[in-house]
Amino acid sequence: MSDGIDLRERYDLVVVGAGPAGMAAASSSAGLGLSTIILDEQPSPGGQIYRAVTESPLRGDRRASALGASYWRGSDLARGLTASGATHVANATVWSVSRDADDGVREIAVSLNGRSRMLRAPAVILATGAQERPVPIPGWTLPGVMTAGAAQILLKTSALVPAGRAVLAGSGPLLWLLAAQLSRIGAAPATILDTTPPARASLWRDALAFAASPYIGEGLALMREVRAHIRPIRATALAVEGDAKVEAVRYRDASGVERRVEADTVLLHLGVVPNTNLARSIGCAHAWNDDNACFDAEVDPWGATSRPGIWVAGDGAGIAGAVAAAERGRLATLDVAHRLGRIDAAARDRQAVAPRAALERAVRGRRFLDRYFRPAPAFRAPDGDVTVCRCEEVRARDIIEAVAIGGTGPNQLKAYLRCGMGPCQGRMCGLTVTELIGRTRGVPTAEVGYYRLRAPVKPITVAELAAMPRSHAEMEAVDRG
Repeated sequence: MSDGIDLRERYDLVVVGAGPAGMAAASSSAGLGLSTIILDEQPSPGGQIYRAVTESPLRGDRRASALGASYWRGSDLARGLTASGATHVANATVWSVSRDADDGVREIAVSLNGRSRMLRAPAVILATGAQERPVPIPGWTLPGVMTAGAAQILLKTSALVPAGRAVLAGSGPLLWLLAAQLSRIGAAPATILDTTPPARASLWRDALAFAASPYIGEGLALMREVRAHIRPIRATALAVEGDAKVEAVRYRDASGVERRVEADTVLLHLGVVPNTNLARSIGCAHAWNDDNACFDAEVDPWGATSRPGIWVAGDGAGIAGAVAAAERGRLATLDVAHRLGRIDAAARDRQAVAPRAALERAVRGRRFLDRYFRPAPAFRAPDGDVTVCRCEEVRARDIIEAVAIGGTGPNQLKAYLRCGMGPCQGRMCGLTVTELIGRTRGVPTAEVGYYRLRAPVKPITVAELAAMPRSHAEMEAVDRG
């Protein structure tokens, strides 16, 4: 190819995403003798949790400890990927995987260096990971508001920290981790507004498993570290104020009193949810996870989905963290090798013993975390003039009014409001729209469903599409240069 990257037309396995699940899956697959390619949008492997682990400016720096030992453990996965022999293609956008398999082989459309082309494989592992949950509050579209995850990306990739008075608002483990990381590097947030709902009595039936989990010690240590520098404030409502940019955050404290804190930057976070767009576009079945208030891909114990030849590994099948994601990637690969006839069922099951035991340890206590940090309904489904669909500038009241005149589901709202039809393909509004419709109609969220997604699931240019080979013969000619 003219881009200088030697790609075959066909592989045994295509892995989408180079986070912990994708790296572990590709490394294991190559080790089993499968021709494997891993495609990722980032310039280096790591995904979100291990972003830039091989090239962070903090690597080898005296400030490296700021990110914590768990972050640098991603280096082992990245080294394993490099040594495995799997083909790793960075800066590659997968925008389509065919819904149907022609003779058991699927087509994967990928854009790279301004050109698109098709790869073919009988097996695809989707390791697209998680994304931050939308936080639709008044003022969340103002300049100076970003997600906690975005701030962490800037820290990992560029050693950048918020200037001035930073307010960290929301709930979830990442909120505490980022606060600790910023504090270690000398840029502690001025204020933390913790919106975690009060603990419910029903939570304690899951507390025993949590007490025996790897999360409790790490979590309590993070909270102690943060509280040594900052006193978090309980908040039950949030609104960002400002004209051309962020000026302050207005909040309601635990006693119901309205208060205001000045801010130059606001970092919002309400936990993470599976990134489901690509899996949905293929037609993989999803189910509502009420503990985490999101949709998970439905998979079997090996990660196989409802679509033959498609596996989901990692947080796309349910949020469980980086360690669990890697083990899920290894298990999916073993099943792929079995389905392709490279190993028999006995060998698959024998080799799965260790990763399955590690996975069981990694997910112990996870349900407690999901339920404890489940955002309050008011943050998931707002009212009034709060923008819900940022791409098309659709407000909560617009959605509620559309439902009142017959918009029964997210797909109907596309015709009414163009909601979910922008460049983000519903990533920033999908869950909010679903919950708003359910609340307005008075029906369970699971009954409302989600957007119907089709390729391309990521924005591509007409030039990228036009550059695609029009036949396999033409593709082979392109490969020959």
